[in-house]
Amino acid sequence: MRRTFLLLFFLFLVLFLFSAYAMAQETIPIPKVSVSIGNAASPRDVALTLEILLLLTVLSLAPAILMMVTSFTRIIIVLSFLRHALGTQQMPSNQILVGLALFLTFFTMYPVGKAVTQNAIVPYMSGKITFNEAIKKGEKPIRDFMIRQTREKDLALFVSVAKLPRPKNINEVPTYVLIPAFMISELRTAFEMGFLIYIPFLVIDVVTASVLMSMGMMMVPPVMISLPFKILLFVMVDGWHLLVRSLILSFK
Repeated sequence: MRRTFLLLFFLFLVLFLFSAYAMAQETIPIPKVSVSIGNAASPRDVALTLEILLLLTVLSLAPAILMMVTSFTRIIIVLSFLRHALGTQQMPSNQILVGLALFLTFFTMYPVGKAVTQNAIVPYMSGKITFNEAIKKGEKPIRDFMIRQTREKDLALFVSVAKLPRPKNINEVPTYVLIPAFMISELRTAFEMGFLIYIPFLVIDVVTASVLMSMGMMMVPPVMISLPFKILLFVMVDGWHLLVRSLILSFK
C-alpha cells in the first residue's frame, strides 16, 4: 500500500510539473495600446484633433457647466433651505438632495436638451453642418433659457462692468456676460423661495419657545419639541409635492 501510494504521488507530481511547464511555455496574448504623434495628412486631421480636445475639455467641465447654465443651482439651494428650515440636520442626506436636484434638473431642462440635440448634435453627426454651426445652434436654446430667467437689472450690471456698448437687443449680449447675470438671478430667486419656506417653520419654533418659557421649561431645547410638529406640518400639507411643483413652475 505504501509503495502504491508513493507511486501515485510520484506520477501526480510529474504530471503537475509537466502541465506547469507547458503553461509557462504558452504565450498569453496581451493587447497593446500605444499613443503616437505624427504628421497630419490634411488640415481636416488637425481640425478633427482639435475638436476631440475641445470635447474632452467640455466633458471635464461638465459639472461646472451643469451648475452655471441650468436650473440646478436654484433647485439645490431651495432643497438645502428646506432641510435647514425643518432642522433635521443631515436628513435627507446630501446624496439624496443632490440626486433629486439632478433629476429635477433633467426634467426641467429636457425641452432645452431636446432642442440642442435636434438642431445641433444630430445634424453635426450626420455631416449636414459644420462644427462651428453646431456650436451656434446648440448655444441658442441654452441662451434662450438663461435669458428667460435673468433679470434685466443683473444683465445691465455685467454689461456696464464689462464696458460694453448698450446692446440693441438681447441677442447682442455676449454669452460670457449672460452666464454670471443668470447665476446671480438664480441665487436671488432661490433665496426668495428659501425665505418663504422658512416662515411657517419659524412660526412653529417661536410658538414652541414661548410655550416652553411660559411653563418654566427653559432648559429644554425648543428644537427638540418643535421638530415633530414641523415634520407633521410638512407631511400634512404634502410638502414635497408643493415644493417640487413650485420649483418646476418657477422656471419660465
